[in-house]
Amino acid sequence: MDLAQLGALSETIDPEAIADPATREAVSFLLNVGEHLLAENRALQAEVRRLRAELARLKGEPPRSNLPGADATGKPAAGAGAPKHSSEAARQARTPRKPWQKRGKLDRLAVDRTVKLTDPGPLPPDAQFKGYEAVVVQDLVLRTDNVRFLKAKFYSPTTGRTYLAPLPPGYAGEFGPGLKALALSLVYGCHLSQPLLHAFFQDAGVVISRGQVARLVTEGQERFHTEQQAVLQAGLASSPWQHLDTTPTFVDGVHHACHVLGNPLFTVFTTTARQDRASVVDVLRGGAPRTYRLDATAFALLREAGLAQWVLRQLATWPQEQTWDAPAFQQLLDWRLPGLGPGPRKQVEDAAAIAAYRADPDWPVVRCLVTDDAATFRWLTEELALCWIHDGRHYQKLAPQFACFQRALARFRKRYWDFYRELLAYREAPSQAEAVRLEAAFDTLFATETRYADLNVCIRRTQANREKLLRVLAHPELPLHNNPAELAARRRARKRDVSFGPRSPAGTRAWDTFQSLAATTGQLGVRFTAYLRDRLTGSGQIPPLADLIRERAAALRLDASWQAT
Repeated sequence: MDLAQLGALSETIDPEAIADPATREAVSFLLNVGEHLLAENRALQAEVRRLRAELARLKGEPPRSNLPGADATGKPAAGAGAPKHSSEAARQARTPRKPWQKRGKLDRLAVDRTVKLTDPGPLPPDAQFKGYEAVVVQDLVLRTDNVRFLKAKFYSPTTGRTYLAPLPPGYAGEFGPGLKALALSLVYGCHLSQPLLHAFFQDAGVVISRGQVARLVTEGQERFHTEQQAVLQAGLASSPWQHLDTTPTFVDGVHHACHVLGNPLFTVFTTTARQDRASVVDVLRGGAPRTYRLDATAFALLREAGLAQWVLRQLATWPQEQTWDAPAFQQLLDWRLPGLGPGPRKQVEDAAAIAAYRADPDWPVVRCLVTDDAATFRWLTEELALCWIHDGRHYQKLAPQFACFQRALARFRKRYWDFYRELLAYREAPSQAEAVRLEAAFDTLFATETRYADLNVCIRRTQANREKLLRVLAHPELPLHNNPAELAARRRARKRDVSFGPRSPAGTRAWDTFQSLAATTGQLGVRFTAYLRDRLTGSGQIPPLADLIRERAAALRLDASWQAT
């Protein structure tokens, strides 16, 4: 019997229609075994395709497709593509959309010049002048503006010095602020690669080398690095909760991690050499030198992690409520716990670093992170709110072959997203009574037991994250998903696709700073190129971004429920 015949047979099998309990359980068991065998078969087929493609590559043959549906030669079948596990379509399926309306432009256009057109061509003898009809046409002029500055020069015999009139702000070096702002905007705002930027400048008549292009977009950016740090501090202070996500980044070909941190008012990118919990603490602390502390928070985390009792007793004899820098704490561990294994030692370091972060009086501490369920993000903050879309992906990944399981999955996914929309409605009009009802509804929904074993595993996983998924009931300001961080991470992914990765610490810092500023200006409604030119010329027309964040945070009240308690 082939898979097609098996699928046809499955249409007629419904365990719920079997009267005898023992037979019903046996059929359910056999169907689940069949599901696992079919899933294993699909995995083996994918591995065979991958190995065939690698073998073809080693032989120098044309590349073969690894996608499902490819034939034995590696040629993809019509319509074949990579499996998609996003739950966005299901989330938005029943959300009514507003009818599309074209938005007017004239109220957003600044007219730079006015030209009167007075000759309409041949007119009849009785034509009368009735004024002018305005028509606004957008255009963009790209031309060089090479300036020869004649700097007044004075000499003082008394001092023996020569005095020169300074260049205007932004004209340091051989390139002006307009060119510098355009370079930064194209590379970090539009993800243009440096070779293409060099070609663009040459085509525009700018005499510049590739090395000069690289220096323009990476070096001498301290003013922007300083503002990015101010944005991070103001953004963290603007809300007790933050989005957080991580995406890969390559620095000089070596795998690093880029952490995306933000809320509706700001987004900051930070690249670290590792993707562990301690690195995320460094990100939350703005890159400050790592510190450690043993207090009630640290011991609570270590007990939750299951650290051995003898280690806890030894740590209890150390000075408490004291903050150590990294060298001092490492030396203390070497001296007092020389035989501690690498795993337990890492737990102690992480717990002590998190305790020091939470106790820092001079830096805004995040109280709740909105993230996916990665283990790296646990412990970091007092509360954790999980993304419903990430949780929904587990159900999206299920691909049952038997019709009875397909129906069970479809029924449950409908109930899943119906409950999600109830949470959305709660955010708009929260109340204690509704919170209690939704908690009970969650318990009822995720106590469901089906005949489909893999679906039951997903349901139990969601049930285990009950507190984190229902965090919104205590804090209605919290979003139900981590989409803003995921979308921001795509900015780094697009840049990575174009330029692969920075090759130096200066380049890494520039990537982080300017991608942060580009994302944040967009959130604040500030044009990125105008912002860059304002800072390069020192005109001061655009306020500090940190001031804009603080001003708008007061209106948004992202901490309302925390203030109420």
